[in-house]
Amino acid sequence: MFGLTDFQRAFNLLSGKLIRWMQQLILMLPNLLIALVILTVTYFVARLARRFIVRFLPRVSHSVTLNNLVATIAHVGVLLIGIFFTLEVLSLDKTVTSLLAGVGIIGLALGFAFQDIAANFISGIIIAIQRPFTVGDVIQTETYFGTIESINLRTLDLRQVTGELVRVPNRKVFESSVINFTVTTQRRVDVECGVTYDSDLERVRDVVMECMQDFPDMLTNRPLEVMFTGFGDSSINFTLRFWIPYRRQVDYVGAKSEAIMRIKRAFDKVGIVIPFPIRTLDISPELLEQVTQKLTRPQTFPEPATRSQQAE
Repeated sequence: MFGLTDFQRAFNLLSGKLIRWMQQLILMLPNLLIALVILTVTYFVARLARRFIVRFLPRVSHSVTLNNLVATIAHVGVLLIGIFFTLEVLSLDKTVTSLLAGVGIIGLALGFAFQDIAANFISGIIIAIQRPFTVGDVIQTETYFGTIESINLRTLDLRQVTGELVRVPNRKVFESSVINFTVTTQRRVDVECGVTYDSDLERVRDVVMECMQDFPDMLTNRPLEVMFTGFGDSSINFTLRFWIPYRRQVDYVGAKSEAIMRIKRAFDKVGIVIPFPIRTLDISPELLEQVTQKLTRPQTFPEPATRSQQAE
């Protein structure tokens, strides 16, 4: 049975613990006040640091995503420093050590679990800092070709010329070769064609050069070239080369289409022939003789049967 003595003993133990806790709380009041002040100051310092970075960083970096990331990291970093100082003031050194160890273990585990995401994230930061291309540039990767619509910290949104939107991981873009067609604002157009073997090549070159004289938007500071490139199966091939201002892919495609139409009109006008593919069949004399005999041999047809024969 639970008697009066046991009740008094339990009451004394509880009251003793409460008294000791009250004494410790009274002794810790100055530290608690200091910790509260540190937390308050840390909160306002973190907000000021974030505002300062948001206002100052756009002068150095034009990437909104990167600026927000840096501001967030600074804000969280200041808060963590304030929390660690607060725990030190409250004499919670073991808690600080445990937190640091836990953060390290969690970071290592997340690094192994999300290494692809981390690689894309770091690649996005490097791309945002180096800025090898910007939104609106026309680029070609190892797989895709199109216009950049947005650059994020994990993916790059690429609008292909056929209309599809492709989200390319930043790591793929960072590690592979990329051609930026917009950075030079000029591009060379190559038009391949061919003429018959009996054509006067000097005349062909002059006709092509003449039909391109008033070509719209062609750069005059770059040479207009007609180069014969080889002997084809049924034609002598040449390549027309000229330069145009380049802003969009339609500039290149339109210029090439216009050049093809001009060459065709000019050749039709002067009688230069663009040949069709020609195939030559080599037949042996023996085979030719057999075919000739079969074609010239008179054909005999059987006589029609009489009615009596049909009846039988």
